[in-house]
Amino acid sequence: MPTPTTDLQLLEAEVWRARAGAHAEAVDALTAGRLARQVEGRTHPVDDFLWEYYAFRPAQLARWHPGPGVGLADAHERAAWSGYLVDGSGMAYLDVAGFVRRRGRTVAFVRDLLTATLSRPGRFGCFGLHEWAMVYRADETRHDWPLRLGREGTDAVVEGHQVACSHFDAYRFFTPEAAPRNALRPTRESQVEHEQPGCLHAGMDVYKWCFKLAPAMPSDLTLDAFLLARDIRELDMRAAPYDLRALGYEPVRIETAEGKREYAAAQRDFTRRSNALRQKLLGALDALPATPAR
Repeated sequence: MPTPTTDLQLLEAEVWRARAGAHAEAVDALTAGRLARQVEGRTHPVDDFLWEYYAFRPAQLARWHPGPGVGLADAHERAAWSGYLVDGSGMAYLDVAGFVRRRGRTVAFVRDLLTATLSRPGRFGCFGLHEWAMVYRADETRHDWPLRLGREGTDAVVEGHQVACSHFDAYRFFTPEAAPRNALRPTRESQVEHEQPGCLHAGMDVYKWCFKLAPAMPSDLTLDAFLLARDIRELDMRAAPYDLRALGYEPVRIETAEGKREYAAAQRDFTRRSNALRQKLLGALDALPATPAR
């Protein structure tokens, strides 16, 4: 059934257009470096990750969506936008029924995953060793940057620690020699079982779930999740085996006790931030009708 337009919170054109413009300006500022590097044929091991791994383009992030339950006055142009309906007065709003019909399985999975993640305490003893396990005893590295401790020193760090990665999308990039060293065997099918809020990749994935559920997710939430993912990626690479000091990134030396404390403290902060966004994302999902059984 279509959403009753009488149940919508109406935003006048000058209000929502100002919000959409401010959102687009913020995204433009955040993505200027990425777009310039593409023109110049340059890459960046930290800033490019969110665009290459998650494949959500800057232009898509710049599009502002209010989420369900909101009508946009004088928004005839959104008739051409996927996921929207426009009534005779020109008010645009999310096609909730159509969205749930198309994306109901994804909605149900994300709801289950976030609920399970929030139910667990964060674990803070992995120390970012997933990045080290991705180059362990490998002939080539994933990034064209030198290893801070060299090849033998990098391998020695992996061999001297218990690797305990809980995230499948990190674990699947482990080298064949590193995978058996992991304490867990995460799979795509066991993701709901293994996900925990201390994991940096799970924190970055809050952004993934937001954009995968566009346009049903408010863009303010998606942008907050992007900012969190960008901050997490910086720590991820500062704690990685690569030497990125030429780019201005001082390493978090997780092979030392001091570095481990620094890393775990940052993890705890990211856990607080990511859990707050998980709660908001679940709140946005609650504005959608019950999804079909999977």
